[in-house]
Parts: sequence; C-alpha cells; structure tokens
Amino acid sequence: MKIGIVCYPTFGGSGVLATELGIALSDKGYEVHFITYEQPVRLTQGFHPNIYFHEVKVPTYPLFDFPPYETALASAMVNVIVNQELDLLHLHYAIPHASAAYFARQILKKSGNDIPFITTLHGTDITLVGRDATYEPVVTFSINESDAITAVSDSLKRETLDSFNIEKDIHVIPNFVDVKRFHHTDKNHFKQMLAPDGERILVHVSNFRSVKRVPDVIKIFAEVRKVIPAKLLMIGDGPERQNAEEMARSMGLYSDVRFLGKQEQINEILSISDLFLLPSATESFGLSALEAMACSVPVVSTNAGGLPEINVDGKTGYLSDVGDTDAMAANAIHILSDDERLLHFKKAAIAHARKFEKQHIIPQYEQLYTQVIKDYALYKRDRKCS
Repeated sequence: MKIGIVCYPTFGGSGVLATELGIALSDKGYEVHFITYEQPVRLTQGFHPNIYFHEVKVPTYPLFDFPPYETALASAMVNVIVNQELDLLHLHYAIPHASAAYFARQILKKSGNDIPFITTLHGTDITLVGRDATYEPVVTFSINESDAITAVSDSLKRETLDSFNIEKDIHVIPNFVDVKRFHHTDKNHFKQMLAPDGERILVHVSNFRSVKRVPDVIKIFAEVRKVIPAKLLMIGDGPERQNAEEMARSMGLYSDVRFLGKQEQINEILSISDLFLLPSATESFGLSALEAMACSVPVVSTNAGGLPEINVDGKTGYLSDVGDTDAMAANAIHILSDDERLLHFKKAAIAHARKFEKQHIIPQYEQLYTQVIKDYALYKRDRKCS
C-alpha cells in the first residue's frame, strides 16, 4: 500500500502524530509519502527507507499579499498521486488539508486517477479555527467529503458533532506513543547538573500558545517552590514564551526556571523529570502528557477536552478545572512531597501509558485504510458503469 500523509511539519501534536504514524507504517513495509512545506521535525531522526518527502513550494508574486498555499498543496497532491501511484491520502488537521485534497481529487477524476482520502481531526482545527465563520462552511464541506473521518479522542468527536453538521460517522482512534523511544532511561548525571541538591524537577512542554495557559505553569511552580525545593524546565517556543520569562523574573523564580526552547530529544529530558504540568484551556488529547507518562512522569493537568481520557485522576496524576492553579499546585505538592507516593504515581503513569502503545493503535489505521480503499474502488466501478 502506498500512502500519502499531509500534515503540518511542526512540533505540534498533529504533526508529531502524523510523523510517528508514517514512521510506524514504513516500519511495517508500507510506502509512505509526506507532502508538506518542509520536512517534519521528527522525520529528521534517522533514515527510513520506505519514507519519501515531497516539499510543497509556494511561489511568491507581488500580486499576492498571502501566497496561496492551499492551491500549491493541491497541485503537489496531484503530482505525487499520479507519479507515485498512491492508494490513499491521509490528511492531518482539517484546514487547509481536507479542502486541498477535495480540490486535487476533482482534478484527478477526469483522468480516473482519483483516490480516497481520510481526514484526522486533531483539535484546534475544530475547537478554534474551524468554528470561525470565515472557515466553517469550507471545514464542514471538506470533512463531509472525506471518505472517512477520525478524531483523536471521544471528547473531540463529541465537540465536532456538536459544532458542525457532520453527515458521516467519526472513528475515534487515539494518539499513540512509541515506548521504544519514550521510556525512562538513567540520566541521573543530567539531573544532578540541573538539580544538584536533589530538588524535584517539574516540566512543561508545549507550543507556548495562549491555549496552553503558560502563565499558569509559572503560578503553579511558584506555589510548589514555597513548600518543596524545585526546578522547572520549560520546553518549546511560541508567542507566550517572552511573557512567561518576564513573569518568572518578576516573581523571583528565574534562577530555578530553565527555558530550553524547542528540543528533539524530549525523552531524555522527561527521564529526569518528576512531574509534568499541563494547565491547558483545551486539549483534544494531550500527546505531550502521554509521552511524559510513558517516561514514568505523573501529570497534573486540567480536566479539559480529552485529558481525562489519558490522565486518570488520583492514579496517574490529578485533574483540576481550567484556571484553578491553587488546586493544581496543591496536587503537585501532594505528589512530590513523599518519595513513596511519587514512586506509586510514576509506576501508575507508565502502566497506563502502555495501553496507548503504537502496537495497539496502528492496526486500527491499517484496518480503516483497507476498508476505505475497498469501498472507494467499488464506488469508482459503479461510477464508471453508470
């Protein structure tokens, strides 16, 4: 099977999941073609003989204030589908990938080279961008034109059905974690460098957008530090980073907070961490939390979106209402203040994360691919006969 994957190539959850899925499929012998504007971040880690990357190049002209990426993407899809003889397109994030795929398929129908496409919904394409009146009609249309729709959590499925007039079933296939990569490893020498006096290490990973409520991370850490000697590692970059750094300085916390920027070897950093903080306003799933749990790190998070589906309250960590930093700080202190209790949460976190191992999730995509290709072949046959 030859599969085209269209995604954003960034550190965000949709790009990470798409890349990890492509790698897992290639390891099983499938031919995978990534179509996007630059090489996905996690695709840079090692050579994969069954993976191909096709760069979408957007020409710039004085006429365009905003280069027409969607048109360039549709053209790239057409070229890759025809020249590589793809069997299926898998689109991650509805905007603009699903609409571009529909455009590409209409072009290809005249030559009989059209193929089915699956759209995976990841979160903000539905909860934020998709609800904007500017995009809603196109989002609704392109999702309904998809041959199959998947969502990464039950919560996202419900929200999609509540917000859009969706005419098809939505398959819930959760995000997954590669435990061969994300697992606890002995990095005590790193930990001693960062926390030489045995301080607890808290960590936050995100794209530092407002939805992640990064200032809440600083507030939680400030309360924890009043009770327990601790350090905070901030991984990632984005619009809220400067504000968070200034906040840490003004609160006298900066000496105990390290802003590490974007990191590729996140698993090594998670291995020296004691607690993961995720106070987001919304999370369709919370892949970063799952990867932390796989590295034996308990999670203190909000109860927003799909987070309760992975972070089991009182077992793998704790859940609190959005904005309740006092409760989140109290929960963090409860976990970190006792070695035996912390160990109990760590063991529970990794045990629960293993339920989301890729070996349990990838077959669900394979089954869906096979069924969609079969159904589309029957549709094309009937269309030809009529």
